Amino acid sequence: VQLQASGGGLVQAGESLTLSCRTSRSISGFKFVAWYRQAPGSQREFVASMTTSGLTNYADSLRGRFSISRDNVENTLALKMNSLTSEDTAVYYCKGVLLGRSYEWWGQGTQVTVSS
Repeated sequence: VQLQASGGGLVQAGESLTLSCRTSRSISGFKFVAWYRQAPGSQREFVASMTTSGLTNYADSLRGRFSISRDNVENTLALKMNSLTSEDTAVYYCKGVLLGRSYEWWGQGTQVTVSS
């Protein structure tokens, strides 16, 4: 199983950016997919998640500004980020847990840098 995150880059404060995570197998086979991020000098933190049934959850501080979605045909997970600030600068990782399993599969991360 592989997860490959992409879409990061350098953006200006206030702009939007959409990250993508492609899975090597059907994304419908994951019971749980999620985005995390890790800023320099900080621990990795939860951003957003989606269950196989489509139930979403967000970090309280990001709710309303970030949006998670899934494409079952393209087998991709997306994270739409709006009104970015310098505090959103981090490496963003996608994670997936397969149905009937507990092992967490992580993508390699994609860097998002927001300049103010």
